[in-house]
Order: sequence, then structure tokens, then C-alpha cells
Amino acid sequence: MSLIRRSGNNFPSIFDDFFSRELLDWGNVDFSPMSTTVPSVNVKETVDNYEVEMAAPGMSKDDFKVELDGNLLSISSSKEQEDEKTEKGYFRKEFSYQSFRRSFNFPKEVVDEDKIEAKYENGLLRLTIPKKEESKKKGPRLINIS
Repeated sequence: MSLIRRSGNNFPSIFDDFFSRELLDWGNVDFSPMSTTVPSVNVKETVDNYEVEMAAPGMSKDDFKVELDGNLLSISSSKEQEDEKTEKGYFRKEFSYQSFRRSFNFPKEVVDEDKIEAKYENGLLRLTIPKKEESKKKGPRLINIS
């Protein structure tokens, strides 16, 4: 058996991290093996539609729930993962849970809720929310002076 001598302060960095971190600021470290951040979203308004894009790689279309309740559009997901291994006399079982919910208000009188389309492709969820014909802004018009 050999002894290893360490010089200096070799306490694990977790102690330094614990004492140097602000008391209520624990949000800058992800302790989960799965990403637990809320997906980024882009919302764009065009003449004809509202377009919502959500970056959510590694998911499938079945992982999402898209719901319109009045003028509130909600996109949510909840996913559970379990990993169980038994090898050479030891047993390991790990599980994780990931969920998020993003909600957006759209003017109800403007949105044509029966024509909303959603598509998930290459890690990107895209929603097209058409505007009602009567609520679309018309382009500039030249008015004749008499």
C-alpha cells in the first residue's frame, strides 16, 4: 500500500462552491443528467399569421401537448426516463423527470383557432396560428385627392 501525500488545500470544489455561491442563486447549475431548462421560443407576427418556433431537440412530437384555452396558447411536455442495470453483483436504478410549460396570450378576436397547425421536425416545434381575415392589416393605400 502506498500513501499519496497531497499538498495545499485539496477539499473538493463543492465546498468552495457552497460557500461562495449566493444563498438563493442555485439556478446556474444543472444537477440533472437530462436538460431541465425551458426550451427557447421565437414568436413572430406576419400579415397573415403568428408563427411560434420552439427549439426542443431530442424530443418527439408525442412528447408535446399544445392547447388553446380562450386566448391562452400553452405548449407543455412531461417526460420520464428510467434506467435500470444489474451487473456483477451490483444493482443500479436511475430515473429522471423533465417537464416544462410555456404559455402565450393571443388576441382571441384575431386568431382563427380552427386553422392552427403544429409540426415537429428536426428538433423544432413550429406552430402557425392564422389570423381571421377581417383582422389582417391591409397594406398602405393611396387615397386620391379631389
